[in-house]
Amino acid sequence: MEFPLSAELAARVVALDETDSTNDDLVALATAGAVPEFTVVVTTRQTAGRGRLGRAWVAPPGTSLAASVLLHPRDAGVPLERYGWIPLVAGLAMTRAVRRLAPDRRVELKWPNDVHIDGRKVCGVLSELLPDGQSVVVGAGLNLTIPVQALPVLTATSLSLNGVAGSAEVLADRALAGYLGELRRLWAAFTADGSGEAADGIRTAVSEACSTLRQEVRVDLPDGTRLTGTAIDLDEAGRLRISIGSNGSLQTVAAGDITHLRYE
Repeated sequence: MEFPLSAELAARVVALDETDSTNDDLVALATAGAVPEFTVVVTTRQTAGRGRLGRAWVAPPGTSLAASVLLHPRDAGVPLERYGWIPLVAGLAMTRAVRRLAPDRRVELKWPNDVHIDGRKVCGVLSELLPDGQSVVVGAGLNLTIPVQALPVLTATSLSLNGVAGSAEVLADRALAGYLGELRRLWAAFTADGSGEAADGIRTAVSEACSTLRQEVRVDLPDGTRLTGTAIDLDEAGRLRISIGSNGSLQTVAAGDITHLRYE
């Protein structure tokens, strides 16, 4: 499969007919030697993809895009405490790319790493820090042409189900190129100079695209704790701040499963 549009925006495109996990492939590639930033591993047939918290990510062969991008935040001077913004930056890039493909739909970012079309998930993002702490692999799984009867869950959707025409091969390259273009622009802003102005710009852009803010939410934390409250805003590290209870006490959440209660 060829990715001519994407190749113009990537340092290198490694296109695979099939693989277990593009994230694993790119981690292995980067661990084995020096690999330039914006190297991409991509396929439309990922057999053992995973989402957050180790969950399986499954799609019928040839109907979805799995793409992993290598970033070097340490080389750009990004402090470790700001790494939490990386999946949000990638999620915003994909949100903008999908908006261009489906301009008549409501496309939003659900904190921390999902892209929704009209409230249904079309894409998930998973970031992994390499063992050396220097680089991050950002994986994205985008549903391209999955028909309604093959959707993994009722709350999922695909580009084709939202009026985006084209074969999976054509859509894969268009979507990846759009994503890479947006990611390059946002990454340049994110790594510009570490100034408060640059950080506030990214925070504002992510917040404007984030459907989670100002919503009543339920949060299932990794330790099994459950919180219910109103999502207020994002803090300086990209964490979600939630107002809990009648006294409005604030709880900061770095990771967890978010349910928008209006969707239940």
